[in-house]
Amino acid sequence: MIEPHAPAPPGSPPSWGGPGGPIAPALLPVRPGTGRFLVLVCVFVCAACGLVYELELVALATYLMGDSVTQASVVLSVMVFAMGLGSLAAKRLRWHAAAGFGAVEAALALVGGCSAMALYAVFAWTGDWGGAWTLGPRCLLVAFSLATGLLIGAEVPLLMELIQRIRRQDAGGAVADLSAADYVGGLVGGLAFPFLLLPFLGQLTGALLTGAVNTVVGGALVLGLFRRDLTPRARWLLLVANAAVLAVLASAAVLVDDFERAARHAVYGEDVRVALKTDIQEVVLTGGTHGRPLALFLDGRLRVSGSDERRYHEALVHPAMAGRHAHVLVLGGGDGLAVREVLRHPGVHRVDVVELDAGVVRLARRDPALARLNGHALDDPRVRVATADAFGWLRAAPPAAYDVVVSDLPDPGITASTKLYSQEFYGLARRVLAPGGRLVVHAGPLSSRPRVFWTVESTLRAAGFRTAPYRAGGRHTGSASGPDRTPASRSPRDWGYVLAARTSPELRLAPDGPRPRTLTVASLAAGADTAARTRVPDLPPSSLVHPRYAD
Repeated sequence: MIEPHAPAPPGSPPSWGGPGGPIAPALLPVRPGTGRFLVLVCVFVCAACGLVYELELVALATYLMGDSVTQASVVLSVMVFAMGLGSLAAKRLRWHAAAGFGAVEAALALVGGCSAMALYAVFAWTGDWGGAWTLGPRCLLVAFSLATGLLIGAEVPLLMELIQRIRRQDAGGAVADLSAADYVGGLVGGLAFPFLLLPFLGQLTGALLTGAVNTVVGGALVLGLFRRDLTPRARWLLLVANAAVLAVLASAAVLVDDFERAARHAVYGEDVRVALKTDIQEVVLTGGTHGRPLALFLDGRLRVSGSDERRYHEALVHPAMAGRHAHVLVLGGGDGLAVREVLRHPGVHRVDVVELDAGVVRLARRDPALARLNGHALDDPRVRVATADAFGWLRAAPPAAYDVVVSDLPDPGITASTKLYSQEFYGLARRVLAPGGRLVVHAGPLSSRPRVFWTVESTLRAAGFRTAPYRAGGRHTGSASGPDRTPASRSPRDWGYVLAARTSPELRLAPDGPRPRTLTVASLAAGADTAARTRVPDLPPSSLVHPRYAD
């Protein structure tokens, strides 16, 4: 039973007792049943907002730093740990639960709402491209995960205290009610983030709107339902704090477009011509006019650099085309540059291109500079483009249909691409190859990540291929990080490739084919010798259930 208190002196704050003492019922402006319902609604909304903050940090960290598994693990593990600390810290606020909850919600709305913008700003202006765990996005990611987790963890103990003050009930029942509202709110927040906030508002505006909702709901509960539990001074402080948080979030929302443009210029340079968000990724195109080299970025990663793309694509395509090549399959390559090199060879009857992102294909066809660079290859009548996941497409492809398969896919160190460098994937590629057919795979930079490269080679051998590894030189000057943000400075120092076939493939150029501008038989042989000197022996193959690649 709740023991009543003696009336407090006029002007003194309400007393709920000390640790172990009695807890006074709240003085509500509504009936207890309505009050409980409003608290559970607040639990629901706060849980939805909290999960949006978590997903926002994971999504933005993956975009900025790659390797979704690592970033998700860092964010979620730090948050869960911090939530435990926050729950313990909230014990000290139980005797001032209403004021404590109001302060926690205002702080959470500010931290969670501004987290995406702060991360993007540090990434754009510090020059940290995912290197060591020093100052930069990675440390800020941990800091925001820790702060957000602490504040989320403090919510439930304070809400438990508030709901018990409305109507005392057994602890198990109260926990069940709060947990149900919390989990349903988490479901709604988890679904709202990918299907509503991200596609319609974007990462930055979505986080700011979530913070505003968090502020309004948390502040309304305390200042409306539990206002009699607060001193006049506490009421004014919470009101001013919530108004200040809303003002900050609203100002950031008004300036978000200008901020994005400035940050994009800081990341990609001043000559950004195209910046669009497709259903798959962010696509940015720079240069290509007034003598400036064209550069194509996908989710912040340099995919095409006009200053050295020919060196990359000639080394990728031409060794594989030395042999029968009437029917060619290009996996990835939505920019049309690998297809350009394929079509240079006489005797090509059909080229099938499987690209996940239709937006990249449209850009490759419609952007004048990119279409000029790829020679309008995707408009050639021999080319058929399918918008599909390469893994799923191969499963439905007819067997022995292609003489050459060109795997021009994102880097194997990106978690989302790991399945496209698995033993199962190469088994499907082997099935669609005609007798005597050849598969060539871009396996990432060799000099900086030899273990990843040789894991690709080991995986191809495990899938039943014989292999011929080789490399081609990329940029020779500049730095891949730091203040130099030119496309050339962010190109790899070299590229590693693996030519594979059922029988031992021969590294050569087609005697009756076109003469590559950047590749000769001698440089191809030298690239094979250089690759052989970097071999990492006895690496296990990568599979769907045992991925071996890491960013």
